Amino acid sequence: MNAQTPQTNGGPSQEDRLRADLYNYLGLVLARPMDGMVLSQTAGLSGDDTALGHAINALAAAAADVDPVNVRREYDALFIGLGRGELVPYASFYLTGFLNEKPLALLRSDFAALGLTRAEGVFEPEDGIASLMEAMGALISGRFGPVPAPERQRDFWAKHVGPWAGHFFTDLEGAKSASLYGAVGTVGRCFMEIEREAFRLAAA
Repeated sequence: MNAQTPQTNGGPSQEDRLRADLYNYLGLVLARPMDGMVLSQTAGLSGDDTALGHAINALAAAAADVDPVNVRREYDALFIGLGRGELVPYASFYLTGFLNEKPLALLRSDFAALGLTRAEGVFEPEDGIASLMEAMGALISGRFGPVPAPERQRDFWAKHVGPWAGHFFTDLEGAKSASLYGAVGTVGRCFMEIEREAFRLAAA
């Protein structure tokens, strides 16, 4: 996707920068197989003594013990396959059982309101998990313009991420073809649980 709106003053807090970094990381590793550089960076991650921190440590250990060729094979089996991978990582599919349905149309409408268009040469639907992780990271960091109020972040998350991303990450965590990406699934699931609770408390 392309952001058409320039960033303005008013940056995110340190906590929100960390949130944006994790969203952007998940978007990166789910958009394409991890190459050697990303694997090396992932192997260097370290987490704290929380469920998410333990998941990050497990992902780092998994990344240190795999090569890019096997990662590509795993990624292909999970998301591409012969005709279809083990998982179909799109909101429309998770919410309706079909691709290119109402969830995609609603997302495109909200993307248009943010001044976003699909990047040239990208033909996959915008409601893929990688695209939505990237979008959340950009919203939080202010890449689409001024950093939005927490209510706007919550509304976007509740409409486009919350209803299905946790289910997707749980499926990825337990997928038959998943090894390294199973650890990615655990990180994503823990993160979505934290985000859900944080948005719930903020709205209380």
